Amino acid sequence: MHLLFLCSQNKRRSLTAEKIFDGYNGHSARSAGTENNSRVRVMSGLLGWADIIFCMEKKHVRRIKEKYPDIVCGKKVICLNIDDDYEYMDEELQELLQSAVSEYI
Repeated sequence: MHLLFLCSQNKRRSLTAEKIFDGYNGHSARSAGTENNSRVRVMSGLLGWADIIFCMEKKHVRRIKEKYPDIVCGKKVICLNIDDDYEYMDEELQELLQSAVSEYI
């Protein structure tokens, strides 16, 4: 399964999730950000590649649905409700991600 993780700038939350879940139980994971200054910016190709799209906040869900309605229509888009309060690979962030994502994969 192809998992895509989105946050604002792709520097902490979504990048941590990609690191945790890429290769986990045979899944492929990628990450991107929804803002113009993202480390890796979300594009239509990444959204099309993904089987499940995990967004850290509701604003990320809204942004992709507004900008790419045809691509995300019919895809599983899940909001994890994880605020931008963590550093890259923070232990608490890893635990939150593993707990939240495990029910979907």
